[in-house]
Amino acid sequence: MFAVEVRDHVMIAHSFKGELFGPAQALHGATFVIDAAFLADSLDANGVVIDIGRAHDALKEVLQPLNYKNLDEVPEFAGINTTTEFLTKHIHDHLANAARADKLGRPGSELKAIRVTISESHVARAWYEAGI
Repeated sequence: MFAVEVRDHVMIAHSFKGELFGPAQALHGATFVIDAAFLADSLDANGVVIDIGRAHDALKEVLQPLNYKNLDEVPEFAGINTTTEFLTKHIHDHLANAARADKLGRPGSELKAIRVTISESHVARAWYEAGI
């Protein structure tokens, strides 16, 4: 399996509902580092998995509406706990749409999967991986 991974970050604020979250029920901020890995069984005719520049642009496009936002106020997330795990799938789904639209320099049908990892600190991260 071959992979190309790109990275970016966002700064957000949010709060959670539920006793499980203890003090995180209050509004708090986070800086998330997001890694998006694009996986393929083989390299294309150019010897790459995808175009790294296009992959990075696609990741930035997904993250831009979240950066410096209070996620509690984003209508798309109304009533949802925007946990790290939830956000990994949200980002994955948007990147998978970009792949299916052939926006990554290679037909999305030639990619095996995308894995999105969000590091919420130097000791904790979550990831979501699924096919295109």
